[in-house]
Amino acid sequence: MMDKHRILQAIRPYALILPAMLGIAVFVIYPVLYLAYLSLYKYNLMNPAKSKYVGLENYTAILAREDFYKALVNTALYTFGTVVLTLVISLAIAVWLKQSTKINAFIQAGIFTPHIVSVVSISLVWLWMMEPNLGFLNFVLKSLGLPTSQWLQSSDTALLSVIIVAVWQGIGYYVLILVAALQGISPSIYEAAALDNASKWKVFYKITLPMISPQLFFILVIMTIGSFKVFDTVRMMTNGGPNNATNTLVYYIYQNRTTNIGYASATGMVLMVIIGILTFVYFRMLAKKVHYQ
Repeated sequence: MMDKHRILQAIRPYALILPAMLGIAVFVIYPVLYLAYLSLYKYNLMNPAKSKYVGLENYTAILAREDFYKALVNTALYTFGTVVLTLVISLAIAVWLKQSTKINAFIQAGIFTPHIVSVVSISLVWLWMMEPNLGFLNFVLKSLGLPTSQWLQSSDTALLSVIIVAVWQGIGYYVLILVAALQGISPSIYEAAALDNASKWKVFYKITLPMISPQLFFILVIMTIGSFKVFDTVRMMTNGGPNNATNTLVYYIYQNRTTNIGYASATGMVLMVIIGILTFVYFRMLAKKVHYQ
């Protein structure tokens, strides 16, 4: 009886995590392994019978194609712009709204609303707002006597326009995270700083930022991964154009999904490796600088 109880006690932790592990195996590990398998084949969804094993040929083809590097650069610029702007603006708004008041709660709800709205709806609204001739943004610029923009219609401004939409949609979610972090800082720490006559900038740099560094680190990692996988906004607003100015890696994979799924799978593997390297670099360089209370 005692042995049976010990066996049950030993098995219980594994039984509790088994459903989660099965989910990870089915929805994460298997798709990744199958993606790696497909990347070694020249596979056409329109004619699977002509599929053949090509080894690393798809990977060498990726490194030889200029359109891949164009998509990679676009994705890197999009990620950098989105992450930096969202972090800076979200932090500024969070500092402004950190006091627990009814008006601040109302503003937080308003800022958060775009995050829960469908990307399709948001894209359609911004498509109208960024229309060069009849759009709201150019109307405002004209009213202020400022030069108008072609927004999504120009290769020079299309990527920036997509970044603006992504930042506008995501800010609300990260503001709530940072507001909660700011409200969790003990007032006694600020009181001690006030007794030492510390300046507002020094308090912000030496106290506030270190105290919310875990949340900032979380946002940095999550946003980088999400930005590198951007697809829906690009698909709805630009289809990667004009002149591939907004063609990102995931949309590039989408474009090759039927003609050569092996090549698309290889690109997906490359994307996964890039995200993995970036995440490793983040943890290697920044994790030790995060202040955990």
